[in-house]
Amino acid sequence: MAVMPLTIAVIPWGILAGSFALEVGLTGLQSQAMSAIIFAGSAQLVALGMIKAGVGLSGILITTLLITSRHVLYAMAMRNRISPLPLKWRLSLGFLLTDELFAIANHGQQHKFDPWYALGGGFTFYLGWNIATFIGIIAGQNIDNLGELGLDFAIAATFIAIVVPTVTKPSVLICVLVSLVLAVVCAVLGLQSGLLIASLSGMIAGYSYAKLTGELQSESQHSEPNPLQPDDASKQAANKDVQ
Repeated sequence: MAVMPLTIAVIPWGILAGSFALEVGLTGLQSQAMSAIIFAGSAQLVALGMIKAGVGLSGILITTLLITSRHVLYAMAMRNRISPLPLKWRLSLGFLLTDELFAIANHGQQHKFDPWYALGGGFTFYLGWNIATFIGIIAGQNIDNLGELGLDFAIAATFIAIVVPTVTKPSVLICVLVSLVLAVVCAVLGLQSGLLIASLSGMIAGYSYAKLTGELQSESQHSEPNPLQPDDASKQAANKDVQ
């Protein structure tokens, strides 16, 4: 249920992706397959725009790689929780990994990671995204100028809903502000790697502030033993739970 509000919020985004795919020239089946296989909203919309503009395959691949590179950071943050799981679980959660899934599954060191919870949340969002895409395909065939209805605002609204609840410390606030400013600057300058630059710069700024002010030391003194580094017994228990 935790991912349902985010799933509902992203429905206009999925509708836009489905209708835009038809506008670019894809068939209904190709449009639906794009959401089912790629499952990356921002990358899909950018790729569709580049296809419409006549950009070559290599340019599309490089651009989408840069856009989705933030998932590498997500994977690194969750690595110690995911690595004890069997391969089939790692592949499944890796495919379903989105901004939304990372937000609900990566609660912090004080919470135990539940692979079934993450799988359920990820699949719910996957199902919602594909249903929204299907609606967009149907609507795009029957409603003119669907892209002018302001559906793209769902993108900003979704990310605001993800980020705001996490701003609980000064270091996180600095991270968000630095990322926000740099993302706008890179967008104005037309840098394709702007999202990656903004993300890395924000994390570095937040970490530097936390280290300089002693926030990291204060947090470690009040935290419980780190479950992100499980011992052999906990790894065996994790494997037993999910097999």
